[in-house]
Formats: sequence, C-alpha cells, structure tokens
Amino acid sequence: MKVNKTLISGVPTNIITGFLGVGKTSAILNLMRSKPSNERWAVLVNEFGEIGIDGSLLQGTQNQDGQVYIREVLGGCMCCAAGLPMQIALNQLLSESKPDRLLIEPTGLGHPREVLKVLSTDYYRQIIDLQKNITLVDARKLSEPRYTEHDTFNQQIAIADTVVGNKRDLYQQGDEESLADYVGALGLSETKVIYAKHGEIPFAEFEGATQFNKQKTPHLFKQKKQTRTAPIPEPPIPESGILKATNKGEGFHSVGWRMSAGRVFNRQKLLQLLSTLTAERMKAVFITESGIFGYNLTADGLTEIELDECSESRLEIISDRIDDSFEVQLLGCIE
Repeated sequence: MKVNKTLISGVPTNIITGFLGVGKTSAILNLMRSKPSNERWAVLVNEFGEIGIDGSLLQGTQNQDGQVYIREVLGGCMCCAAGLPMQIALNQLLSESKPDRLLIEPTGLGHPREVLKVLSTDYYRQIIDLQKNITLVDARKLSEPRYTEHDTFNQQIAIADTVVGNKRDLYQQGDEESLADYVGALGLSETKVIYAKHGEIPFAEFEGATQFNKQKTPHLFKQKKQTRTAPIPEPPIPESGILKATNKGEGFHSVGWRMSAGRVFNRQKLLQLLSTLTAERMKAVFITESGIFGYNLTADGLTEIELDECSESRLEIISDRIDDSFEVQLLGCIE
C-alpha cells in the first residue's frame, strides 16, 4: 500500500483529543496561527455525526497561504473495523498534501486507543513521527459521572502526554486541583497537566516524541466491538435542497442537515433558534443574508464567528435525545 510516489517519512504528528464540547477545534485553529508560512500542514478530522462541520469551520477560517489541507471521516469512530476508514482518509490526505506536520482530531466519542493502534503499525511508523498527544479536559465536568464513568473520557486522558485543563477562565476554586488529582488517581502521576483559556496552548507543548505506554494503564483500554467497515462518501444533496442524516452510539444521538447554497438563512432567526437549543453539542455553518457564519454551542453558551467561505449550510446536533420539531423550526429560518 503506497501513499504516493514521493517518499514521505518522519512527518511530525499530534493527536488532539478530548470529550464533546471541550474546545478541540478551537485549539487547532489557534495552533494553525503558529504554522510557519513555508510549511504545509494536514488535519484529519473525525466526527461522530454523519454531517461534517469541523472541516468547513477550519477551511473557512484558515490563514491565506493555502498550505493547510483538511480531510474528514464521518459517522462515528474512524478506527472501526481495523482502522480502515482512518487508513483510507489518512493515505489520501498524505498523498494530497505531503505535509510538514499532521494533526489528528478524533471525535469526542471515539476510541483513542484504536487511533494509536493504527498509527503504531510498522507501515505508519515509517511515514509519521508520533509526537505529543494532547488531551483537552473541562475540569468542571469531573463531578458528573456520565463523564468520569465513560470509557472514552478516561482513555483520552490515559493516552495524553499533556492534559490541558481548558476553559480555565470559567473554573471555580478547586477545579484545577480536581483535575490534577483525577489524572493522578488514574495512575498517571507523570502526565503533565497545564491549563488554558479558549484552547490557547503553547506550540512547544506539541513538540517532542510521545511517551505514551498503554501497558501502564491496561484497565483503561477495554476492547469494544467495531462495526464500520469503510468510510461512506457524502451523498449529493437532493433536488429538494436539503439532506438529513442521523447516527447513534456511545450513549448519544446525532442528527444533522446539509442545505444547498441556494437556501439562504435569516441570521437573526437563526440566532434566536440556536440560542434556545438544548444539546450536548451543536456545530453549524450557515449561508445567511448577512454573510457566512459558523456556530458552536456547548454548555457554556452559543458563539458565532464570521467565515470566509463555505459551499453549503450544515448543522449537526449531538444529544442524549433529539427533538423532532427542530427541523420545522430550522427550515422556518430560510428566507
């Protein structure tokens, strides 16, 4: 299996992981600002839902030197079925970009153990240089069993060379200490713990070889049955101009929509609708009468950023339950 005709070897590679809504995409956007203008970077993004949003957000806000290449793997953990979806997407991305650095963002509900398993094979060991694994954690969530009892949440911490307590500006007294104590209680006393606001992590934290050793924490890496066999390409939007897709797993449901560029949304109506939405996670890009905007909803509220470009409007919701009436309200925002 060849990646391309030009030999690729020793590409510095970072895994940037963390649970839903912790700020992984923001961290990658911030990291891109550190990219030397003469370097080509590649980003492999995995999304739980069937509608890719992160690729549009990253593409719409990247710097103007045209040296960032992005590829998405949709519909759950990209490492299902012996890593085939990840290998196909990664090989295509490496062939296209021939990067100076590779960033991999698994879904917040994915299995980081499986990502590392694929990247540690003899084949990829010749191509990439696994550098520090970065895991973002919102320390305020440590009081909620649905996080601390979730295998994926603990796996993400276990693979980290550096655990980043993100959203530090929102912490209460004792939150920082709780995170340090939690990492230590997992048997990871040597793992570095730092704190950040808005995903702003020094570039130096990404440099250097990973020290991850799963033998230290075997109890955190339970095998799970895998079902996906290959990445499913995105279908074209039908003549109606709207495509809906759903997914479920790991205790969560996702629902998403893709809408053709001819469907222009009213920005104020969108803001009113999205600000009342209750969900674990929502991301979106919309073409509105006022321009193109990206939206991000977490437990901390809704944010809006202006984007340079996108080819269609997209929205993805991840929650433990889905409100069937939302689609009618969403379509009511079209002008």
